[in-house]
Amino acid sequence: MQVKSCVALVTGANRGIGAAYIQELKARGAKKIYAAARDPKSLAGGASVEVVALDVTNLEHVQAAAKRCKDVTLLINNAGVNFNTALIGHRDLSNARTEMDVNYFGTLSMARAFAPVLKANGGGAIVNMLSITGRVNIPMMGSLSASKAAAISMTAGVRAELARQGTLVIGVMPGAVDTRMTAGVDIPKATPQAIAKEVLDAVEAGTEDVYPGDMAKDVIKAFKADMKAIERQFAAYLPQ
Repeated sequence: MQVKSCVALVTGANRGIGAAYIQELKARGAKKIYAAARDPKSLAGGASVEVVALDVTNLEHVQAAAKRCKDVTLLINNAGVNFNTALIGHRDLSNARTEMDVNYFGTLSMARAFAPVLKANGGGAIVNMLSITGRVNIPMMGSLSASKAAAISMTAGVRAELARQGTLVIGVMPGAVDTRMTAGVDIPKATPQAIAKEVLDAVEAGTEDVYPGDMAKDVIKAFKADMKAIERQFAAYLPQ
């Protein structure tokens, strides 16, 4: 599909990669953009941008968005949360539950609600923002990694189910990106703008699995060569 003249909905659009998507969609000539976030006051509308209040963990919000945004042809599931906490070392399961609720169930709820909308509009595309940590667990953010692994598997299942209606389903697995989520991590990071550009290129090319940024490309290459070696490397990042 072509991004030019599409109607896009971006969740988590108020900052980071979400805000970069809004700008890149504008630059590529999107006909209309629904910018969605839990707090609509954190978003700026405009001539081609319509603000939507949306908490992806709230089923009523999700269903209302699908009813309102009936012209969507490109759904970008960008909303996510990362508490940077371990699986055993954290005091309880609260962070892990929230990460799963947002990153897995929230993304699935959006796909379920908008699948009929996309079908009615000729198929379109769904972009799920995942993470390279879903391929290789980073123990210092182990519960995030688990939620992203679940979302990667879910993305493959949704792709199979929606193939008959002609909907392209893309899984995006970046490495570290320079956003608030990685503020305390001192490693090379891709810019949100670079991620948005590479992903929208993939939408137009019909690429199903995208590893944007140098880190993601290096990790998946190493993973394919020696899965256990990259697992041990990431395990070494745990604080002593």
